[in-house]
Amino acid sequence: RRSSDLLIEKELLRQQTTIELIASENFTSKAVMAACGSVLTNKYAEGKPYKRFYNGCENVDKIEELAQERAKKLFNAEHANVQQANMAVFMATMKPGDRVLSMDLSNGGHLSHGSPVNFSGLYFNIVSYGVNSQGEIDYDNVREIALKHKPKLIICGASNYSKIIDFKKFREIADEVGALLLADIAHIAALVATGVHPSPFPYADFVTTTTHKTLRGPRGAMILCKKEFADYVNKGCPMVLGGPLGHVMAAKAIAFKEARTPAYQAWAQQVVKNAAALAEGCKSHGMPLQTGGTDNHLMLVDVTGYGLTGKQAEAALFACGVTANANALPYDKNGAWWTSGIRIGTPGLTTLGMNENDMKEVADIIDFVLKGTKPGLTKEGKPAKGKIDLDPKVQEEAKKRVNALLHAHVLYPELDLDFLKKAFVK
Repeated sequence: RRSSDLLIEKELLRQQTTIELIASENFTSKAVMAACGSVLTNKYAEGKPYKRFYNGCENVDKIEELAQERAKKLFNAEHANVQQANMAVFMATMKPGDRVLSMDLSNGGHLSHGSPVNFSGLYFNIVSYGVNSQGEIDYDNVREIALKHKPKLIICGASNYSKIIDFKKFREIADEVGALLLADIAHIAALVATGVHPSPFPYADFVTTTTHKTLRGPRGAMILCKKEFADYVNKGCPMVLGGPLGHVMAAKAIAFKEARTPAYQAWAQQVVKNAAALAEGCKSHGMPLQTGGTDNHLMLVDVTGYGLTGKQAEAALFACGVTANANALPYDKNGAWWTSGIRIGTPGLTTLGMNENDMKEVADIIDFVLKGTKPGLTKEGKPAKGKIDLDPKVQEEAKKRVNALLHAHVLYPELDLDFLKKAFVK
């Protein structure tokens, strides 16, 4: 059969031919991918190291223990659970109905921090804080809300926030109201691990993170915490998880080792430099950014000046080989689906080896595409929030510019997927 018929190979080609601006995506090393595809995927390992509900886990025990030790060294943490994240903290420390204070989803928070469509919002009493008119957290306001509602748990950390988070201030607020403090660093984990962003330690009782965003590991998560809470979070299996993934834990162990190398340190610093350059490039074209710029790896761009919704901008860019995601602005007039903005970030492009000069070209491409796009029309001839009218000449030229960038920065150039052709039947 033709290689183009293989879906995994098609995905490789998509990744190789697209400028990846989704702030929560990255490209792992081949060693991480190899571990994810190893024989460990065949083994059940319910429980924790040396206390499993299945026999034959002696190798998984050592792998999980290695991942834990590497995670603790990487973040200077007292305890690590490399099996799961937020749900285990919620269920281990609270009862349904207990009150949680977290960042509002529409202001940059995350689904697992209390969205009504997520377990966190369904089972717990959520009160929220947001951002001010400059798009920044108002810590005095957070304190006022905490004093009024006396939450059992306070969550700091976000899915879309471009400023430095003051973990010390959150600790002071938590202490004042007698709350536990959870810092979710899923987006900034690599920056924290390398000292590019201040660490939540020793302020937070719990620190959770995914391992696949800036951390550049496999898709998964982990919990870091003080020793006194180790038994709490270790209840996560079997409380919320029946089968820890040994192959993913092995891949995490590899990623944690990679994250302690000088090359990784330099990469993390370049991520932030690239984000600053991309932000300046966008602003040079008149694109408003939430908080006016970025202190980390991501930014939220207002696209309404182009006469487009976030969904339209997302679609136009994707048609030209640029992957970004529509994202609501705080108090967005277009709502959480159509949105008025796009969220973009630099981890993936930095992994490919791009620098500040490349970021200027990326910003120029974004502006070129959005200027060449108009809202599509409904059958009645009215503007449609979800349709686009993209100038074919703009699309052709934009694709050429995208290809030129990616030709100079190829993803996995040595990766040979010929073996996959033998793994599928016609």
